[in-house]
Amino acid sequence: MSTKSTLFAGLLALMPGFASAHVVIEDAYARVSSAMAQSGAVFMTIYNHNDFAEVLIGASSDVAQRVELHTHIQNAEGVMRMVEVEGGIAMAPDETVMLERGGLHVMLLGLNRALAHGDSFSLTLEFQNSDPITIEVPVDLERMPGHSAGGMQHDHGQMDHGSHGTAHGNGG
Repeated sequence: MSTKSTLFAGLLALMPGFASAHVVIEDAYARVSSAMAQSGAVFMTIYNHNDFAEVLIGASSDVAQRVELHTHIQNAEGVMRMVEVEGGIAMAPDETVMLERGGLHVMLLGLNRALAHGDSFSLTLEFQNSDPITIEVPVDLERMPGHSAGGMQHDHGQMDHGSHGTAHGNGG
């Protein structure tokens, strides 16, 4: 390989748009407050296994009229309120981000159909540098806060990333 080719290949490897993107989504589930609810929320764990920063910039699903990224903030009086996240959810290289109750989450606004326990729907997550990832989200109205689908929290660093129930995003 010539010096120019080696230099060009090295520069491409440093650019996030050309690097091999690897984002993993695990343990996604949705909740609604009642059978007649007009909105719902989706929770999950997102692993940015890239060597570059990533940003979850949006989401979409045909189950809702609007899908937004939200979080909860506390005002000066100590009252929590939900707000849309401006600019997306940033993730450093090799960072894990939890979308969970009382914190960051995906909000489903204007549901197009009722979501009952055991139902599922498709949700597409859109990233700044990686290809979109579409996942199947189960509706779980029985899960308690802080419990994964397996009933326990785990350290993802030692896991086999090819296991069942995991969505991997590879782009470039």
